[in-house]
Amino acid sequence: MREGDLETVLAIERVAYTHPWTRGIFEDCLRVGYSCWVLEEGRELVGYGVMMVAVGEAHILNVCVSPGHQRRGHGARLLAHLVALSRRHHADTALLEVRPSNRPALALYRKAGFNEVGVRRGYYPAANGREDALILALHLGPDGWYPFTEDAEGREP
Repeated sequence: MREGDLETVLAIERVAYTHPWTRGIFEDCLRVGYSCWVLEEGRELVGYGVMMVAVGEAHILNVCVSPGHQRRGHGARLLAHLVALSRRHHADTALLEVRPSNRPALALYRKAGFNEVGVRRGYYPAANGREDALILALHLGPDGWYPFTEDAEGREP
């Protein structure tokens, strides 16, 4: 992800979420060197992911696919890429938060092997107050299992 991608990223963010990230949040992520990626289908930006890695832990902060491009495996590809990068940075655990109401994302993360390890009460803003966040973790050590890996030609997603 580059500064020039932000208009499209923000447009996707606004249609995908009721409480989207701001331009400033994305700019800060780029400025401090978080791992920020976009996914393109042809020449169209259809999704993105943001992650930070520190002290053996990868924190997946945002994975989003444009609503018109969902249910085509793009989320799994983005997630697989972030997990592969986590391993390259020697993280032994990947963590993320997800709204319990975001059932498609929760299903994707569970299919990928993430397990619930906690709850952050009232973490997310919601239409009628606050919503909890489920904290999910994936063990990335040498014995860690991950179903979304390389493509058929041996390339990372």
